[in-house]
Amino acid sequence: MKDVLLRLSGIDPQSELAKVIAKRADIFELTEKTHDAALRPADPGGLSHAMRAAIACRIASLNGDAAFRDHFGAMLDQAAPDETEWQVSDLDFRASDPRISALIRHADLVAANPRSAGGRDIELLRQAGIAEADVVRLSELVAFVSYQIRVVAGLRLMRQSA
Repeated sequence: MKDVLLRLSGIDPQSELAKVIAKRADIFELTEKTHDAALRPADPGGLSHAMRAAIACRIASLNGDAAFRDHFGAMLDQAAPDETEWQVSDLDFRASDPRISALIRHADLVAANPRSAGGRDIELLRQAGIAEADVVRLSELVAFVSYQIRVVAGLRLMRQSA
């Protein structure tokens, strides 16, 4: 019960629901490994660990999830962020740096309205000087954090109805 999903869902480790979930431990273990790979990879490329945590914190705020915002905020603290990375986590921040602005715009778009994202949006990232590999890294991060938030929302509903 140490992993992020179960901890943030508030499920009592001694509950019947926890026993049922334990039968699918493989899914939770893989999700935990993916969490670490998405947020703290050995090679972060052009998205530092602090920037990844800041973007994740931003996505949590867009989804109105205070527990995830606090979780990613703690990760941001640990990653020794610079001032810009702190600002990226704030939904009211508007970056003057075209690269940071493009990262924020894309993360917000895909997290809030993924259906509206298209090829033009990827091109805007490239035009801002974001390398192809970092476009993929950003997409993976946004998709994974969004997945995590939705899984925990479902677990919370299950906990409330149990």
